[in-house]
Amino acid sequence: MKIDSDDGVLRLTFDRPDALNALTTETADELADAIEGATPETEDAIVITGAGDAFSAGGDLESLAETPESSADAYEEVTETFGRVVEAMLECPVPIVAKVNGDAVGAGLSIVALADIAYAATDATFSCAFVRVGLIPDTGGTVMLPHIVGLRAAKRLAFTGEFFDAERAADLELVNEAVPAAELDDRVAETVDGLANGPTATIGMMKQAMHENLGRLWDDALDYENLLQAQARTSAAHEEGVTAFLEDRKPEFE
Repeated sequence: MKIDSDDGVLRLTFDRPDALNALTTETADELADAIEGATPETEDAIVITGAGDAFSAGGDLESLAETPESSADAYEEVTETFGRVVEAMLECPVPIVAKVNGDAVGAGLSIVALADIAYAATDATFSCAFVRVGLIPDTGGTVMLPHIVGLRAAKRLAFTGEFFDAERAADLELVNEAVPAAELDDRVAETVDGLANGPTATIGMMKQAMHENLGRLWDDALDYENLLQAQARTSAAHEEGVTAFLEDRKPEFE
């Protein structure tokens, strides 16, 4: 992950363009570390984006090909990596802007949902693709996505793993706006400048209040998500999904 800090803006870039910025556990740790270190005294805003043509293709399936020995091991793995990303993004007192420069799939889509503000290039595509590899949405996917797009829409996206374009993402309010790729940098910069000129600490308190008032405490919801993901991570469906992906064939789920 590429990390830059300039004029009060922390810029975090998924930097594996040859792998469509697929996320490894190391990437998750680096992302969580960077966000956990941000404070209103040092940053006015955080921008998350991807290098090359993709935002993020989600979890790196090659690194997931080895099934954990038990659900307990899988629970520890997901809680201490992608679970940390969720906690860091939801607790961060600095506003986070997702600059979706390209496809956002799986955990990539979940990170967009976790961001406080999101803009997408009109040629970006999205998919809550976990079902394609026998997993449930993680990285907060079962927690934040229904709150943003609505329960029924979230179910359809999760159950089918269908791909959809940036205009539909904007209609669902997964992103605030879909803009031409050539205008994406300027649109994000305009928003970041506005945040930088605002009361950063107060915005952080707004964010905290909104998250605490979502309904069910998100840490309880996240813990339940992690428990279910641990079961999915050690399932035959996930093993078949990853194997089929690596063999470039359609999965045959039982």
